[in-house]
Amino acid sequence: MNHSAMDHGHHHHHTMAPPTTSGHDHGGGHDGNQGGHEGHGGMVMTFYFGYNNVELLFTGLLINTPGEMVGACIGVFLLAVLYEGLKMGRESLLRRSQVNVRYNSMPLPGADGTVLMETHKTVGQRMLSPAHFLQTVLHIVQVVVSYFLMLVFMTYNAYLCIAVAAGAGMGYFLFSWRKAVVVDITEHCH
Repeated sequence: MNHSAMDHGHHHHHTMAPPTTSGHDHGGGHDGNQGGHEGHGGMVMTFYFGYNNVELLFTGLLINTPGEMVGACIGVFLLAVLYEGLKMGRESLLRRSQVNVRYNSMPLPGADGTVLMETHKTVGQRMLSPAHFLQTVLHIVQVVVSYFLMLVFMTYNAYLCIAVAAGAGMGYFLFSWRKAVVVDITEHCH
């Protein structure tokens, strides 16, 4: 069917403007520091090492010098350490505030005809208690910090990503050694 003779005046043709960048080259640019991060609406889609025009979490927080990048990396490192410490601290507080401890035992047949006793520890906590309120507030802080760390990583700046990973590793090293690992030998889905 030939549509060339039809009147198409009632159709509205919208053209989309090409994506523009926000003016941030995220470490790239004319000084040869790092290039090739244009496109995608100004969002960097590959990891890069750079310190020019790196926007960190907030519009006004812009990194432009090596000293500012070192300071940002130290801050991000400490934030990641804090995150790991917060996780372990919440776990420790939870263990201390547990109430209503019950033990349930149930017999399990053994392979050679013996009977094994499996014991489960059930713990609870009151919803309207200061301990649960504190856990809730700390959970909110933990979620916010975790999203900040995720957004820092999503800058794709390799220096900042290394700071996040190193801080998480250091935090785990410093705080998780106290964590008691309980292994249930009757559990078959490890």
